Amino acid sequence: MANENPFKPADSQSANAAAVNDPYRRTAEGVREPPSDLLGKLKYIGPGFILSASIVGSGELIATTIVGAEAGFILMWFIIFSCLVKVAVQLEFGKHAISSGESTMASFNDLPGPQLGKANWSIWTWLFLMVAKMMQVGGIVGGVVVALAYFFPDVIDGEGKLTGWGISAGYMVAASVALLIFQGYYQLIEKASLIMIGAFTLFTMASLLALQGTDYAITASNVVAGITPTLPDTALLIVAIGAFGITGVGGDEIMAYNYWLIEKGYASYTGPRNESEVWANRAQGWIKIMYWDALLSMLAYTVMTVMFYLLGAAVLNRMGVVPEDNQLISVLGNMYTETLGPWARTVFVIGAIVVLYSTLMAALAAWSRMFADAFGRIGLYDFQDAASRKRAIASLAWLIPLGWATLYAFIQLPGQMVILGGLSTVFILLIVVFASLYFRYQCLDPRLRSGVAYDVCLWISSIAIFLVAIYLLYRKVIVPVFFPESGS
Repeated sequence: MANENPFKPADSQSANAAAVNDPYRRTAEGVREPPSDLLGKLKYIGPGFILSASIVGSGELIATTIVGAEAGFILMWFIIFSCLVKVAVQLEFGKHAISSGESTMASFNDLPGPQLGKANWSIWTWLFLMVAKMMQVGGIVGGVVVALAYFFPDVIDGEGKLTGWGISAGYMVAASVALLIFQGYYQLIEKASLIMIGAFTLFTMASLLALQGTDYAITASNVVAGITPTLPDTALLIVAIGAFGITGVGGDEIMAYNYWLIEKGYASYTGPRNESEVWANRAQGWIKIMYWDALLSMLAYTVMTVMFYLLGAAVLNRMGVVPEDNQLISVLGNMYTETLGPWARTVFVIGAIVVLYSTLMAALAAWSRMFADAFGRIGLYDFQDAASRKRAIASLAWLIPLGWATLYAFIQLPGQMVILGGLSTVFILLIVVFASLYFRYQCLDPRLRSGVAYDVCLWISSIAIFLVAIYLLYRKVIVPVFFPESGS
């Protein structure tokens, strides 16, 4: 069933029952026709909102607000573009998962290119890039600790450094997330994501509306300037491009999407692939529901992105204040106190803890699955075996947050950690783009292909991601290494 624990031990009555209950295995008995009515379709919405939960904390609350604080309104168009342009790639990944039933790493293992041992080059490259990505989520752990300092000042000393209590708090935050995730319950992850994102969205919307009654009111000319494509100076452009990897769906969120689609039941309900029209129609039906899921979640996180950006540009930029590291939450709180009054700071801090925590929860749920799958493809164990998969995910659900907390304890610069992690995400996106085009033109059943308009969107998305990655490669690698005298 879609909302059951996907790692629940199989009923001992039969191996067939075990296969039916495992969403990573497709059987004829597990087939379910897609609903045709709107209410029925909405019941299966959910995977995209788990992505929204993982996006909002690092991309929207931190990176987007920093860009708005530094650039003012002129880069809002770029942030919106960042949210919209990557969805076509996400949809192509989702179509491949539904039609093939394969997890992301299983699909990666079939990409063209060299094999290193049992695993494809793409899996090894992803593992390497995820080392830098660990810093981003370590920065989110830091964001929670900094927010907790509002209520427990002893976690940070007078110089803005972590005290022993602060380091302990980071590990306790990490452990609490692990405690929620290690059992692998899909339903808990989905419902908690929806609740946490919804509550903070309403609070932020109230603040933005209240802004119009203050000296920081946003004018029509501000909005026009924000949506008119304009390139800023190089320093601001690099900040914006770094945020490109985080705002909207990043490479790792697109990769994670397939696991949530599978665990929601989209792939198993489609059933084993065959040449019948019945199967093709069923697959098309579940793909259409996936479109609803992806587009509604895109609307949700794009609205959140725009609200955070506007608050950063209208309040922090005009105040001449840019959030930095262990003053991050305190500075971000100014966006709310300047619009709703001093009382809002406490509510904001609670909301910030909630939204950052939702990011940690959704990220850990996704990472534990992706790393477990990658290690299975390398040959450390059999990912397709449900019991082995459950143990691997449970173990990684404890080990990964331990790494996050340790990185923050050593670096203690949450804002910079988030931005640096965003840079690595852009390069993960390159692998994702390559894979999506391969899925579209080499793997997808011709009966499931969309029209010309969809292909145009897919290519626009792919080219935009490629150009951003090339620019970052030039600015962050080629210039510093080969032309250091020109500056980076």
